[in-house]
Amino acid sequence: MTKLTPSQFGTPRILAGWTDGRDTDRALDNYRTSLVCHPDVAMSAGNAKIGQPAPPFQVTAVVDQEFKEVKLSDYKGKYLVLFFYPLDFTFVCPTEIVAFSDRVDEFRKIGCEVVAASVDSHFSHLAWINQPRNKGGLGPMKIPLLADVQKSISRDYGVLKEDEGIAYRGLFVIDDKGVLRQITINDLPVGRSVDETLRLVQAFQHTDKYGEVCPAGWKPGSDTIVPDVQKSKDYFSKQK
Repeated sequence: MTKLTPSQFGTPRILAGWTDGRDTDRALDNYRTSLVCHPDVAMSAGNAKIGQPAPPFQVTAVVDQEFKEVKLSDYKGKYLVLFFYPLDFTFVCPTEIVAFSDRVDEFRKIGCEVVAASVDSHFSHLAWINQPRNKGGLGPMKIPLLADVQKSISRDYGVLKEDEGIAYRGLFVIDDKGVLRQITINDLPVGRSVDETLRLVQAFQHTDKYGEVCPAGWKPGSDTIVPDVQKSKDYFSKQK
């Protein structure tokens, strides 16, 4: 029996119904299952790999306007959104940080924390927090700001822009077992969406709990798909 390999995912001969002598449904079943979770396929950024434990960190942060040591293991048992931004006292960055901070309670209601990080010092973070928002500052923060002055976290997570020594806009969703579930990295000019990040956390939590998969644009309360050729027909039969 010929086994479908990762290099064959999505190739024309599979999409055209190639079965190599096997029943079509069986071929499609293997193909679809491989797209849900295949142990030989990994997406990575630096040392951060999807489906693997997130790189640990321990660093000084500003938490409630105080300096505290923060480490990844502090969030064991909870989901964590870790996002990097280029620099303090810039332009897009405060809009992102303020947006996540102002809505962090929505994440906490579903057992998720949010942490921001840059290569700036904790002194710089605090000075920025102490500056009012109407003058480009952050104002009071509900989320920690990590001071990655050694650039080790940015490098581990694959977001360090080496030529400038700053971080790209990387965002990572880490689950309650410390496993990395999602990676997005934006170029410097474009900020991220709190709504989309919250949706992703909710979707991963749903799959954790029910073992179903979430289609494009899924939101809580929407239909999901059972990852099985026969059972998935319940979902697809409703499509127009």
